Amino acid sequence: MTHETNRTLIYASRRHSEPLLGFLQERGWHVVPAKSAGEVGRLIQPAHPTSAALLDLSSGYSDRDLTLFENCMQPAHIGWVAATSPEQLENASVRRLIRDYCFDYVHIPCSNDAIANIVGHAYGMAALSDMIKQSAPEFSGSDQEMVGTCEVMQQLFRTIRKVANTDAPVFIFGESGTGKELSAVAIHERSPRSKGPFVAINCGAIPPHLMQSELFGYERGAFTGANQRKIGRVEAANGGTLFLDEIGDLPMESQAGLLRFLQQGAIERLGGHEVIPVNVRIISATNVNLEEAVKEGRFRMDLYHRLCVLRVDEPPLRARGQDIEILAHHVLQRFKGDNHRKIRGFTQCAVQAMYEYHWPGNVRELINRVRRAVVMADSRMISAKDLDLSQWAPTTIKTLEEIRADAEREAIEQALLRHCHRLTEVAKELGISRITLYRLMCRYGLRGGSDESGVPA
Repeated sequence: MTHETNRTLIYASRRHSEPLLGFLQERGWHVVPAKSAGEVGRLIQPAHPTSAALLDLSSGYSDRDLTLFENCMQPAHIGWVAATSPEQLENASVRRLIRDYCFDYVHIPCSNDAIANIVGHAYGMAALSDMIKQSAPEFSGSDQEMVGTCEVMQQLFRTIRKVANTDAPVFIFGESGTGKELSAVAIHERSPRSKGPFVAINCGAIPPHLMQSELFGYERGAFTGANQRKIGRVEAANGGTLFLDEIGDLPMESQAGLLRFLQQGAIERLGGHEVIPVNVRIISATNVNLEEAVKEGRFRMDLYHRLCVLRVDEPPLRARGQDIEILAHHVLQRFKGDNHRKIRGFTQCAVQAMYEYHWPGNVRELINRVRRAVVMADSRMISAKDLDLSQWAPTTIKTLEEIRADAEREAIEQALLRHCHRLTEVAKELGISRITLYRLMCRYGLRGGSDESGVPA
C-alpha cells in the first residue's frame, strides 16, 4: 500500500518511541522529532506548509515546559494533538494547554493506529483553516467578501460575470440575508461602469411620502422645509449603477414615477420643470415573490418587466453544503480579534450543529452567531453552545476509530454474503489472511463460516 509523503508531523517527546515513529512514517508522514519547545519553535515557520504536531506530555515535561510550548502552539496552520496519561489530566496546566491549543488528545497507552488517525484529522482541520486564510475570495466588495466553493455559488459567480458585461437591468432574487447587495456590488465592479458611482437605496426603509424626493430630488421651495436644492439618488448615480434594494416594498405611487424614468431616461426634480437626462444602470433586489405581487395588484406588471430583464438567484445558506463551514471559518478569521483569547476554530459538535441548522437568516445570521460566539467563548474552540445551536448538535459523535470499525464491519459482512461465508475466498477478496479475518469476525460478533472443504472455521 502506498501513501502520500508530503505531510509533515512534528513529534515532540523527551523519549521518542521508535515503533511509533516508524509506524507513522509507513502511514505517509514525514516525521520530524524534537525534544524541547525550543526545537519545536525552530521547526515552525510561518512560510512552511500546513503540518500536524504530536506532543507527548507523558514523556516528562514540567509546568515550565508547558508554558514554553504555548508560544509554539499559536500558529493556526499546525494541528496539535496531545498524548497524556489519565493522571496528568489532574494537572490544571495540562488541562488548560490541551483545551486552549490542541485539536484533540489521546490517553497513553494507545494504539499506533488510533494516534495516526487522530493526527490525520488534526492535519485536515489545520489545512482547512489554512486554505481559507490564504485563498483570496473570488468576489469582494468594499469591506465584505463573497466566499463560496460549492456548485450553486460557482454558478452564481458565472452568472455575475455574464450579466456584468451588459447594460441591461438586473433583478436579484433571494431570501433575506443571502447577500444580494454583495452581488449587486460585484456586478457593478465588473461592469464598464465600475469607475462610476454605486448608489443604493432601501425601498422598504423610506416612508412612502418621502420616496419621490429621495429618488428624484427636489428644488428649493418645493415644499415646506425645502430650503435648498437636493440631488436625488437616481441623479447621484449618473454614469454608474443604482441599486434598488427591497424593490418589492416600493409604494404603488412611487412605482409610476420609477417606470416613467426607466422609459424616458430622464427625471424632473420635485418643484422643478427641467428635464434632466440620467444615464444609470438599474439593479433591483427583493425577497418578495414579484410574480405573486403582480397577480395580487401590489406591483405593476409593466414595471416588473422593465426591471426583470436579467435575473440572478441568490442561493440560501442551507443549500450551500460545505460552504457553511468555510464561511464560518472565514468569519472567525475576520472577527477573532474581538476576544482576548486566540480562538482556534470550531469543535466537531459545533460543525455538525451548523450543518443541521436551517439558517432562516442565512449568511447574515451566521455572521452574527459566529461574531457573538467569538466574544462569549470561554475556550479556544467555539462550541455549539457558544453558537446557541446546542439543540442541533448531535447527542453522540463517533470517533475516527468507531467510523473505521463500522466501515470494516460492513465490508466484511458484504464479502461474507457474496462468498456464502467461505472464509478463504472472503479473506482473499479483502486482502487479509484467514486468521486476521477470523479475529475481526470475533471482534465484530459475526457468525463463522466454512472453508472450501466445508469444515467450520
